[in-house]
Amino acid sequence: MTAPKGPTLSVVPNPKTDTSSSGPQVLQPSGWPIPKGYANGMVADGRLVVTGGVIGWDTEGHLAPDFVAQVRQTLSNIADILAEGGARPEHLVRLTWYVVDIEEYLASLKELGRAYREIFGAHYPAMALVQVVRLVEKAARVEIEATAVVPR
Repeated sequence: MTAPKGPTLSVVPNPKTDTSSSGPQVLQPSGWPIPKGYANGMVADGRLVVTGGVIGWDTEGHLAPDFVAQVRQTLSNIADILAEGGARPEHLVRLTWYVVDIEEYLASLKELGRAYREIFGAHYPAMALVQVVRLVEKAARVEIEATAVVPR
């Protein structure tokens, strides 16, 4: 029997967010380009904290008309939900973004990166971005699902 061909897998510790080996770690197949602003995969062991689809409304149920402002509030809302579950942004292992206009997302990358780092820091879990026809709340431009793993 021969070993399968293909890239080998590396677990890459993140010194900025991983203070112990029990926290989430980035999975980076050797030879693959290093992704910018996300991870190809994550590995973690601990208690799971999962959000539903979170949108950027404030405590009064209002959505900002601006895409970046909605993203900022959405990320802040996710941080609040994580805190309720005893998790922090560095425990995130996955984010799935649903946007109604991918061009709006791409045109806002610098501002989005700034908002992301202000709320979550320089921790980049596995992420997916999906364009959808619309979201349940008509005025919502973005919805994000989050998964975190809190070390035991």
